[in-house]
Amino acid sequence: MSDRTDCRNPLAPETTPARKRSFAGKVLSELGLVSLWESSRDVKLLCAQRFVRMLGYGVSTLILVAYLDALGNRKTAIGLFMSLTLAGDICISFFLTLFADAVGRKAILALGALLMTGSGVVFAFFNAYWILLLAAVLGVISPNGNEIGPFRAIEESIVAHLTLPEARGDIYAWYSLFGVAGAAFGILICGWALQFFTQVLHWDLLFSYRAIFILYALVGFIKLCLTVFLSGSVESEKKQQQKKQTLRRGNETTPLLAGDRPNDEQGVSAEATDKRGVWKLLPDIHKDSVTVVTVLCFLFGLDAFGTAVNPLSWITYYFQWRFDIEKGELGSIFFTTHIISAMSTLAASSIAKRLGNVNTMVLTHLPSQVFRALIGVPDNVHLALLFCLLNASMTSMDTAPRSAFLATIILPEERTAVMGTLNVVKTTASSLGPIITGVLVDHDLYWVSFLLGGTLKGLYDIGILIFFRHKEKEMEKRERDRIRRQEEEEEGDN
Repeated sequence: MSDRTDCRNPLAPETTPARKRSFAGKVLSELGLVSLWESSRDVKLLCAQRFVRMLGYGVSTLILVAYLDALGNRKTAIGLFMSLTLAGDICISFFLTLFADAVGRKAILALGALLMTGSGVVFAFFNAYWILLLAAVLGVISPNGNEIGPFRAIEESIVAHLTLPEARGDIYAWYSLFGVAGAAFGILICGWALQFFTQVLHWDLLFSYRAIFILYALVGFIKLCLTVFLSGSVESEKKQQQKKQTLRRGNETTPLLAGDRPNDEQGVSAEATDKRGVWKLLPDIHKDSVTVVTVLCFLFGLDAFGTAVNPLSWITYYFQWRFDIEKGELGSIFFTTHIISAMSTLAASSIAKRLGNVNTMVLTHLPSQVFRALIGVPDNVHLALLFCLLNASMTSMDTAPRSAFLATIILPEERTAVMGTLNVVKTTASSLGPIITGVLVDHDLYWVSFLLGGTLKGLYDIGILIFFRHKEKEMEKRERDRIRRQEEEEEGDN
């Protein structure tokens, strides 16, 4: 244990005093379970929300195309539906995350849950294509089972706010694991529920699909209930300081003269006068952060584009097309790769404690991309599957360290807006990849798509190492100093 146990963040959970751990204790600590157990109630609620939300996405994704097809829509119209839904998510997510810190993180999460519930209700009771499209664009419907909406950026920003720097890797690892588990259970529940509705209850297939969307709406309502239980600690530091100042002024019998105000209040007032109307809600991006955010956007866009060149749907199709593997067998293979990929996130958290977030991101992610580039080379199915398995065993190991890295490299008051912007950039870049893959496959150049995807993602790793290896240490020191000052101020107030 470091001396950080004597210097606690008032918004973070109490940590246990330094002591000798048993072997079991060390194992639990390495797996991040100690950090998860000692985390605040808000952090646990956020992990629960991620599980519930991804469960809903898993439930809806399995039947979305089939439901639209059962309503009589053409395949082209269904493809357009997916693209427009994704485009709508980009715009709404960016807008909501941009104003989340000013309006209130809890309020935006609650609004997102309401939109999720509303989308499920509309899909359950309406047939018209354009009404469903409007519900998918303005609401929250995942067209591919992946994270969608403003939730992740806001939640990761809150986790960074409520968690000590050395515990973030553990918390983010479990946060990611809850998401994968939720999606897996959602798909499982949807499949068995459909079978029960159609074979046991003898319901019509279309009516069964509607029942599934009622379940989706219920999931949104459960998420809303979990959001209600979040405390005021989830709000941005600036919003909490403004609330304290309002309460303090309300308790004073005589208003202070402008010249007698504390320096921090003068700063807030001066800052407030610089912006008028709705512009007051926009986050303040420090000029030194502009370069950092620009580089991050380019690198994360490069990584997302590389991933989109080889999405899971194309990879599974490749093995079916090239080696004629049966669908049931193929499903078992990729279920295994997903489980391995999910469990590897816990190992990455342990490595990051020793090597740092940036080194862990690069040393685990770069080799996996070499294996990705090689998947399309061999003619032997066993060798190709070996490369695929090796890629899956390490490709997600950078997830938790990357979230912890972002929480460190981005200033606290900028986290929500910047993380939301990065998600928009990644989603936009991802929409371009499958088009390139389709052209390459039409020209019998499937192997080039694997090589291109692995190369682009490898360049992302090298870029992260070059630009941010030393920057991370600098920002970690600055954040520790900030937390120490904050604790001293809290002690002074007490």
